[in-house]
Amino acid sequence: MLLIQTFVFLYKRLYFMKVTIVDIANKLNITPSTVSRALANNERVSAKTRELVKKTAIEMGYQPNQMASALRKGTSDTIGMVVPRINRHFFSNVICGVEEILNMAGFNLTILQSSESLKKERMAIDTLRKSRVGGIIISLSVETDEYEHLQEINEQIPLVQFDRVCEDLPGPKLINDNYQGALEATQLLLKGGYKRFVHLAGNDCNIVYQERKRGFLDALKHAKIDESNILVIESALTREAGIHAINNLWKQQSFDAIFCAGDYAALGAIEALKKLDIKIPEQVGVVGFANEPFAELMTPALSSVEQYGEEMGRKAAQAILNKIKDKTLDYKEVVPVHLISRQSTK
Repeated sequence: MLLIQTFVFLYKRLYFMKVTIVDIANKLNITPSTVSRALANNERVSAKTRELVKKTAIEMGYQPNQMASALRKGTSDTIGMVVPRINRHFFSNVICGVEEILNMAGFNLTILQSSESLKKERMAIDTLRKSRVGGIIISLSVETDEYEHLQEINEQIPLVQFDRVCEDLPGPKLINDNYQGALEATQLLLKGGYKRFVHLAGNDCNIVYQERKRGFLDALKHAKIDESNILVIESALTREAGIHAINNLWKQQSFDAIFCAGDYAALGAIEALKKLDIKIPEQVGVVGFANEPFAELMTPALSSVEQYGEEMGRKAAQAILNKIKDKTLDYKEVVPVHLISRQSTK
């Protein structure tokens, strides 16, 4: 029984009793202000005392209060990041690129996800504001069609947008060449001899999906494809939406080519086509966008557009570091994409 009580006491001590500057001061019989200066490397404290304080802090398990530090400095060494979905290959690659640059610059990264919800996006922004982060990197949710919360935060905290952006909001913006990627994807289908086209599109309020649709339509316009052979289905980005769209269309309308604004819709479309015993790419060709890891593992392997997420992440991280130094920074940079042809197209 005594052993259990001792264990519980030590557990609480270790996990729930946070060591403070006062604790260190009491142990060394010096003032809390001296401890604070020593931990901040203030030369008003002797080198010997600074070394002793730091050593004691480590031994006692002291963790600095980041919020208090931010309040004192008026800024923070933490950058906040808001992404629609962390588990998407593109966004996870962007995060890797951001961390690479920020860690080298001595910054930490806090990541929140909006789950494609405008409400959650607003909550994430508010959480980061209250945490007094030094800057925010954001890609907008698919629901985001008004921007007051971003306009407000942009006046308070350095803000960088990437991928899905609000064009009217000042500040650095990093975007893929969505138009060119969609244009080349559609041209690939045209080269395969396909004649009747379907576009499983994203939300039209988002510039990313506007540009992908524009690239698709322009490629067909240049090829003089009649409008009667072109169909656009809005807000069809998920696997389920892809399955549903193809199951409905196959009964109602003839088509032989599908360009999807995202790979998950393409995944669903191919699943539905296979269940209908439609041969891919002989009867129907399919191209996606994002080059998700499953794209090359599918049967047939999916032709898709590579977005180079890590490179975009590195550029976004450098942009936020530059924005912190220069609050007037305002530019847009386009990150190139690359079409990868696989077995889902002729």
